[in-house]
Order: sequence, then C-alpha cells, then structure tokens
Amino acid sequence: MNNNKSGNINNNVISNLTNRIEHLITDARTYIASAVNISEVITKYEIGRAIVEVVQDGAERATYGKQILQSVSESLTKRLGDGWSTETLKRCRKFLIIYSTQEDGTTALIESSTNNLVNSVDQIQKSAISLRKSMDTYSFTLSWSHYLILMRIESAKERRFYEIECQKQNWSIRQLQRQYGSSLYERLALSRDKKGVMRLAKDGQTLNKPDDIIKNPLTLEFLGLKPDITYSETKLENAIIGKIQQFLLELGKGFLFEARQKRFTFEEESFYVDLVFYNRLLQCYVLIDLKVDKLAHQDLGQMQMYVNYYDRYVKQDFEKPTIGILLCKEKKDALVELTLPKNSNIYAQQYALYLPDKQLLQMKLKEWLEEQEE
Repeated sequence: MNNNKSGNINNNVISNLTNRIEHLITDARTYIASAVNISEVITKYEIGRAIVEVVQDGAERATYGKQILQSVSESLTKRLGDGWSTETLKRCRKFLIIYSTQEDGTTALIESSTNNLVNSVDQIQKSAISLRKSMDTYSFTLSWSHYLILMRIESAKERRFYEIECQKQNWSIRQLQRQYGSSLYERLALSRDKKGVMRLAKDGQTLNKPDDIIKNPLTLEFLGLKPDITYSETKLENAIIGKIQQFLLELGKGFLFEARQKRFTFEEESFYVDLVFYNRLLQCYVLIDLKVDKLAHQDLGQMQMYVNYYDRYVKQDFEKPTIGILLCKEKKDALVELTLPKNSNIYAQQYALYLPDKQLLQMKLKEWLEEQEE
C-alpha cells in the first residue's frame, strides 16, 4: 500500500516537474527565435547606417557608391560566405532610410544619432540582457522577411497599416503577401469615411461598430473557383468550408466559425442559414447567406427574418445585435437602400473570385478622398 502511494506521488511529482521544465524550455526557444529575428533586423538597420555614412546618395556619387558596395559585397562574401550581395546591402540602406524617419505606430521613432542607440551588434551578442535592451530600444517587432515586403510599399500610411496588422495578428510571410496582394488596405479604406481611413494608418483595422467588418469587395481568390464558369451556392459554400482558415483571415479580426446550414424552426417551418459566425470583438452573431446571382429584394427580406430570429431567440442579453451579411456576386445599392430600414444591421457585400486590380483601387481611393475634401 505505502509503496503504491509513494509510486503515485513520485509519478505526479515527475509529471509536474517535467511539464514545468518543458514550458520553460519552450518559452526560452520561442524567445531565442524571436531574439534572433530581431537581432537580424537590427543588424541590417545598422549596416544601412554604416553604408549611408560612407556612401552618400547623389547623382555625382552614384557610380562611386555602386563601386564601393560591389567591392564590399565581394569582400564580405569571401569572409562570411553567401548572403551579402550588392542587392542585400542596398536593401539595408533602404531600410535605414525608411525606418529612421518613421514617426509613429508599432515601430517607434528611431533616433538618427548613433550615440543615442545601443553601441553595436557586438554588444547584442554579449548577453541576453543587452539583447533585450537592444530590442526595447529599437522596437522592431517583425522579421527581416516581413520588412522586405513592407519596404516595397511606397505609401507610408499603407505600409504602417500592414506593419500594425502583422504585429497584432501575427501574420506569417505568406499571409502578409496575400493580404497586400488582395489590396486589403484599399478595400477597407473604400468602405470608410475619411477619419476611418486615417485611423487605418494609425491603429490598423479596428472593430467598434458593425460596418467596420465590411470590405469592398470581399476577395475569395483562394477558393479556386473560376469566375467565368457557372457554379451553385452549394459549391461556393463547400469551397468556403474547405478553405475556412483562409476565409476567416479574409473576414478579418475576431471571427469564430460556428456552423454551416444552421437550422432553426419557427411555427413548424424550418429555415437554414448558410454560415454562422461569432465575432468575439463585437460580441455578436454574424449570419452569412451566399448568393451566386444578382441580389434580389426577397433575399434581403429573408436575411432580415434570420437576424430578427437570432436577436429574439438566440442572442443573450449581454450580446450586441446580430449582423446579417448577404455575400453576393452582384448588387444594386439603390435596391438595398430602398429595401432595408435605416440603421439596419444587414449588409449586402460583393465578392470577387480574383485578386483586384491594385492600381485601379488606388485610383478610386484617391478620387474618393479628393471628393471628401471638397
């Protein structure tokens, strides 16, 4: 009896201690991986500083600077191996130029004077304490691969938006590439007023009210459906369920998937909602009905009934009113406005099965902002 009790106690002690040590090791590995990524970014930033101090920009010194970078690249490759091409050195210089002048947002203002920064990368490598101090001083939060993508964005406001979203939502490189390629910034901006557009560059995408979740249009290119081929609503629904992770990313922040073809019965008649989500930030249900043809007023009336049912029989007292979204291939704003009551929580949103033309969206956004200023 005593031996068994002792054995059980020992097993529990061993298990608890093992779990504790495992967490410590896992946390340490995560921190080290993050520290390595940030130290690489800091290194590239300081390389850029060194290049700018020696090789000044200017037409009269362009040839001179190019020759210096090429020679430095060749020397570094001999000493350190591959990875130090002339293009890499140019990117480091560009990184310094962009982020030494940034004034707000996730990446804090970086002092232009070397004296106000951590002494060098050598100090970073001496101890974990100095590395942590360096990371706090520079306030970089993303990997070098993320910054390589961000540096391609010419607009400072757009670049800030994607940087904030990367940090807040922990976007991978692939997710950042997809969101930028799908013109997320322009699509959100076109769905907001001028103040809302300004907030995108300062705070990223914020969800304070129902229409904050709307994009213009919703881009579903990842479903693999060809826009010129006829497909049914069932096929569209199946494609979304098969790519639910990507669909949640496209929907935006705070969405949780609850059910497909959610049935509810009212007066002995059954109804089915195509897709049911919950948004934990808005604290409300979000019902989505799929339409592969032009939106009709009957579709809007049906969604109004779905929303009313959820508000009266499903929603808890502490939750916000239900949101209804009709995801359609084509809509007429005049019909939607005439059919729905004012301040309705129902939205007709178009979707596209291909990536939008970024230049076209940028032109629309520019024209729209100019109209707002008139």
